[in-house]
Amino acid sequence: MFPNLLSSLALIACGIVLSIQLIAAQTNEPANDWKSAPSNQGGKEYPQVNSEGRVKFRIVAPKAESVGVSFRDSSPFTKGADGAWIGYTRPLDEGFHYYTLNIDGAEVPDPNSLFFYGAGRWGSAVEIPARDRDFYALKNVPHGQLREIWYFSESSNTNRHAFVYTPPEYDKSRKRYPALYLQHGAGEDETGWGQQGHAGWILDNLLAEEKTRPFIIVMEFGGNPFAGGPRPTNSPPAATSGTGTNNAAAPGRPRFNFNFSAFEHVLVDDLIPYIDANFRTIADQPHRAMAGLSMGGMQTRTITLAHLDKFSHIGVFSGGSIGLTNITDMPAFKKKAKLVFVSYGSKENGAAAAKANVQALKEAGINSVYYESPDTAHEWQSWRRSLHEFAPLLFRN
Repeated sequence: MFPNLLSSLALIACGIVLSIQLIAAQTNEPANDWKSAPSNQGGKEYPQVNSEGRVKFRIVAPKAESVGVSFRDSSPFTKGADGAWIGYTRPLDEGFHYYTLNIDGAEVPDPNSLFFYGAGRWGSAVEIPARDRDFYALKNVPHGQLREIWYFSESSNTNRHAFVYTPPEYDKSRKRYPALYLQHGAGEDETGWGQQGHAGWILDNLLAEEKTRPFIIVMEFGGNPFAGGPRPTNSPPAATSGTGTNNAAAPGRPRFNFNFSAFEHVLVDDLIPYIDANFRTIADQPHRAMAGLSMGGMQTRTITLAHLDKFSHIGVFSGGSIGLTNITDMPAFKKKAKLVFVSYGSKENGAAAAKANVQALKEAGINSVYYESPDTAHEWQSWRRSLHEFAPLLFRN
């Protein structure tokens, strides 16, 4: 019995040590190497981010009874003698994250953050500096212009708003350029790729490194299923199995049955003719591409398959994929589709199915590329990287 008693005591002691270590790990203070987030308003010290990817908030609300933040598993906020509330998030993926503050039950934006349109409203976001952020950094290179346009749409009988990126050389040259029609995700709008996505800086840097051909990017408002109501989770669509159009969200998430027909008419009947008439485009199918993220990827998939006479290059970022059974005329598709590019974050559901669909397209003789963003989920860092990988593949001679 004595050896058994010793063994039991040893196991108990080991359990106590492990429990103490676990408690210590849970109660450790965040790494004290805080820096102001690059997404802050000018001169604002908070929010701050550290090397663990955690965010520290300081909210001055001396009369509030409670303060919190919308990030899951954040620490409780505590109020100091100065009336400022301090709280921390868990470690977050590097990149861009929307959030709201909760002050006495009211969801409000953070006055320290720049405002971005996402989740169906203008509000706060925080940027966790990424290890590979150099490709979308503002550098001392020639810069293109992000031009704001208004145009009238006959199909919708409305004045519509869009942004157009033109390459740095555009105003000094008289040549014509290919065009990429680049769409945002659900709950976002035409400002997303220019602000959150840094599309202009990505292209500026690629052009400065001579890694891509210069082209125009057109960013229009493709719809917002979250407008006018509370914001559900912006759920990623599952990758298609190759049968039919999959407009549903991933299992266990809110579902939206998107209808893209109105935007399809705006894009094909109004926007493309307007761009071709008012910008120096090469106005033909081989020099026109469409891509988008999440809902915008679903729009891209639906619209390009229906209009292969308009688009030669297809980019689907976290928005399902194209399966062999989606292609009704394989010889025509091979002739007209010069590139099918599909991407996902490595943490996203649906990545494996999308990769398999791309492989099947390759085996069928279609120029297809699959890209997987490392260590990211359904978020802007995945889509910034996707554009960076997609752009050099466009409009090759």
